[in-house]
Amino acid sequence: MKYTTEIVIKIPLEEFIVIFLNADNMKHWQKDLVSFEHISGTPGTVGNTMKLNYMVNKRKMKLTETITHMNLPHEISISYETKGMRNTQKNSFQKTPKGHTKWINKNEFSPTSFLFRMMLLLMPGAFKKQSEKYLADFKKFAETKISIQNA
Repeated sequence: MKYTTEIVIKIPLEEFIVIFLNADNMKHWQKDLVSFEHISGTPGTVGNTMKLNYMVNKRKMKLTETITHMNLPHEISISYETKGMRNTQKNSFQKTPKGHTKWINKNEFSPTSFLFRMMLLLMPGAFKKQSEKYLADFKKFAETKISIQNA
């Protein structure tokens, strides 16, 4: 399954990149994130791998995040793997005429288990809705510095 989401964040591209790359900021815009742990590579560079732990609807979920491509400040690609699913994410960032940042987020989900294959067939909108929520929560944090944890 493939889809694209996009949003305009009312901060300059340079500030956007600093906030986006700071792993400590993830808890401020990813509500279900419980913790993260650096596994290998240099943080913020191609090949960097982290383990992300989430609690989604009282269910634990572990993801492995790997930066696969980087051409900052304009693009970064990241893969996420969990039992039964792989998500490849291509993010591009553009300066708008008003000096803001447009974030274009392209996702491709590839199920590796029957359960996730069925989830993609039965609830494709849930994945896009979650991506849109993360983008909106990032926007709120980046523009106001108010954490989703305090919402």
